[in-house]
Amino acid sequence: MKLKHLSTAVLLASLPLTGAFAAALDRSGQSMSGFLQPGNYFEAGISILDPDVSGKEAGSSTTRRNIGDMAEDYYFPSAVLKLQVADHFSFGLLYDQPFGAKAEYSGNNVFVSNPGTDSVLSAKAIDDIVTSRAEAALKAQNIPITDQTRAVARAQVLASPQFQQLAGALTAAGGFLGRGATQVEVDSQNLAFVFGFQPNQNWNFYAGPVYQTVKGNVKLRGQAYSLYNGYDANIKETSGVGWLAGVAYQIPDIALKTSLTYRSEIDHDVNIDENLSLLSFPALTTVLSGLGVSGSQLAAINSNGKTTITTPQSVNLDFQTGIMANTVAFANVRWVNWKDFSIQPYKFGKVSEAVGPLISRPNGFNLVEYSDDQWSANVGVGRKLNEQWAGNVSVGWDSGAGNPVTTLGPTEGYWNVGLGVQYSPQPNYFIAGGVKYFWLGDAKAQTGAQAGSSDYVAEFSDNHAIAYGMKIGYKF
Repeated sequence: MKLKHLSTAVLLASLPLTGAFAAALDRSGQSMSGFLQPGNYFEAGISILDPDVSGKEAGSSTTRRNIGDMAEDYYFPSAVLKLQVADHFSFGLLYDQPFGAKAEYSGNNVFVSNPGTDSVLSAKAIDDIVTSRAEAALKAQNIPITDQTRAVARAQVLASPQFQQLAGALTAAGGFLGRGATQVEVDSQNLAFVFGFQPNQNWNFYAGPVYQTVKGNVKLRGQAYSLYNGYDANIKETSGVGWLAGVAYQIPDIALKTSLTYRSEIDHDVNIDENLSLLSFPALTTVLSGLGVSGSQLAAINSNGKTTITTPQSVNLDFQTGIMANTVAFANVRWVNWKDFSIQPYKFGKVSEAVGPLISRPNGFNLVEYSDDQWSANVGVGRKLNEQWAGNVSVGWDSGAGNPVTTLGPTEGYWNVGLGVQYSPQPNYFIAGGVKYFWLGDAKAQTGAQAGSSDYVAEFSDNHAIAYGMKIGYKF
């Protein structure tokens, strides 16, 4: 069999499993392989992920309880319709769900609310407040700060009527914290309209607009989130428009095909429906004033405004070549700019700005952010076994998006191995299936208030996931 036929005989490399458990919110891997198939082509696929992510309280948590599996199963579909409308021009519709998350904590730990025992501020935060006020009083009196003078000043702060009133209000406010467990669900959809130009059989230049929707909801519960224990954010489905552009080169006689694709950022402006249960506490003004929050900051906390969510830019590099009769090697490298990604809902941000100085974050903090960009790679070999059957094996790696990482997705990258099989009853259509096993990277989990520091509240280790995928393809 000639190598030039292998690019259509061994389509396993594009099974929809590449990014099934990638860093941050990355999910589908945003492949362009369907659009680059010759002639008219249609495919539809689905991936299912079964993760197991558990850990233990650690770091700044005062207890060391176990944390059961918090990662939820999920699935995501994909589809491609590619038309060769003329000898040198093609058009494609590409649908996928590029970004997402699904998780829910359970059991008895710092991510599950315990009414009556959870406190508005951690013991460390209260201790820091006492120390800060003690040192401020010493400076005001021009008294040198030593261990002895600090200890005396701390005792005076603790005994003062003002602090006793604040402590009493904080205790009462504990009854107005959240109920239930921390959970998150984020869904997105992409529809790309791609126009291609092929000046000859070797080159393909393509570009087009991308329509994207995003929706989600977040519930923060438990001692880990301090006064945000009881925070809810409902992100109503919102849309935005971006673009993609790329170039592909192929030599059919040796089954060589390579492509480079850039996808832009996409902005979403949305009024997030936010609620913080602590805001219903009647003496909240007393608490916040006692913590140094100004009247203007209190007014801002009770206001509403828009939030901008920007999904990240990315680059995909794909490569395939024949290496011997009936055999191809393939590779994919992907970069996603998660380092510049963050989500700060409007009211969440105003509260963080008000209380941020208490934890040395005077400018506030984000609900979610990442410290590193994601790099991932997938390499493998596909082989045609006979006229109906083909198979492949692959190995994948993902760098993660930093560590410590958000409590809403506490893993750092992965290694995986995959197996796939393809059955072609006729030369013009096929059914393919595959499975991948993921070794998920150990990670330290931190809240938004801790992001950017080495502090964390839990550790997650020795975790794994299994992904299953199926795809059908038809040439017409």
